[in-house]
Amino acid sequence: MARIFCALAWLALSGSTFAAGLNFAGAPLIPGGTVHVSVPLSDLEKSYLTEGGNAVPPYTVATLAVPRGFDPKKAWPVLIVFSSSDHLYPNWFDMTCLYRETALAEGWVLLTGDGPKPPPRLDSSGWRAGHTLAALDALHRSFPGSQKWPVVCAGQSGGAKRTTYLAPLFAARGYRVAGIFLEGINEERITQSYQRFQPGRDFLRTPIFLSSGVRDMIATLDQQNAVENSMRRTGFKNIRHTTFPGGHQVLPPQLQEALRWFRKGM
Repeated sequence: MARIFCALAWLALSGSTFAAGLNFAGAPLIPGGTVHVSVPLSDLEKSYLTEGGNAVPPYTVATLAVPRGFDPKKAWPVLIVFSSSDHLYPNWFDMTCLYRETALAEGWVLLTGDGPKPPPRLDSSGWRAGHTLAALDALHRSFPGSQKWPVVCAGQSGGAKRTTYLAPLFAARGYRVAGIFLEGINEERITQSYQRFQPGRDFLRTPIFLSSGVRDMIATLDQQNAVENSMRRTGFKNIRHTTFPGGHQVLPPQLQEALRWFRKGM
């Protein structure tokens, strides 16, 4: 319910987000604000979307939030958020409700890509990947030089599993993946993805932050410890695993700690 209220509040505010001289994919943008806009899909991105028999929509909905003081001539870290397939939440939903306030306060740009309604036949990893890549293309067209900005992939619960699967894909496609934030993850998928997309051995040094609620009944602490151990067996060594006295939730202080840790390595 809290997520729904959060999303409704954002929708009410986002329509008034405008300023002269700064825009994202043709949509006016104001520092400290959020905007969502329809952007085109490349042939490659369309091919990802068809995974699971999905029809290709005419566009992607890209959502961008930028901090106060945002100047596209400078380099900014970008947080790319993935949500769970549960309830068919779009990526922008979790971005707005779980990450936006903390990340903006820390000076991060946030970006998501989603399909338009109706929902796809299968909410596949290809579906999420294609739309996110289209959003990244829009970011790069809007702000020359942003191709070099570091990106961090983040997700909670099913979104965390999606994150571990897609981060190696982005790295293999040349994006500078500077970190992975995972909360409430009960299944490790990065090994499979690392082997499939082959981003190179340097990817094994990617900082990974695991945030675990000790009272999490959906992704138990034992399960999350097993995820960490599996990653380490694959060769990932730069892992920070922290716990907090809570349940299945993204805790702002934990996210803040992760974002600061990632930034030190950029």
